[in-house]
Amino acid sequence: MYAFFAYNWQVRDQWFAWCEDVPNEELLKDRIGGIGNILHTLLHIVDVEYSWVRAIQKKDDKPIDFSDYTTLRQVKALSDQYRDELEEYLQAEATTNKQKTVTASWLDGTFTKEEILHHIIAHEIHHIGQLSVWAREIGKKPVSATVLDRGLF
Repeated sequence: MYAFFAYNWQVRDQWFAWCEDVPNEELLKDRIGGIGNILHTLLHIVDVEYSWVRAIQKKDDKPIDFSDYTTLRQVKALSDQYRDELEEYLQAEATTNKQKTVTASWLDGTFTKEEILHHIIAHEIHHIGQLSVWAREIGKKPVSATVLDRGLF
């Protein structure tokens, strides 16, 4: 399972690099679907991953105020910070105790750790598809979503 987190991080980093050639106004431009713009979709991906892993760890959520993140640099820095915090845990613990029951402060119900980890992976892949559509709308080739040739397996 860790390989798919590594995959998502690779693709996310490629999207951050892709965004470097896009004016900030275009990154924040309102779009149809998802979170509404490219920059905040990337931030949403980071936020969801971090929040759910913290829920698995039985740690308090740290809600993000999206209005505090208006530049690519800010979102990339947060992504890097959170990844540094989560990577060791995910590498060591992703496949252990998969049936552990987890609750989240922002949602009713309980889920297994395995369900949540799969949700995090699928959630990011979903938004990668959204970013690809928006990339084409502004006339740019999107980042490849292929898992092949990434050296993950």
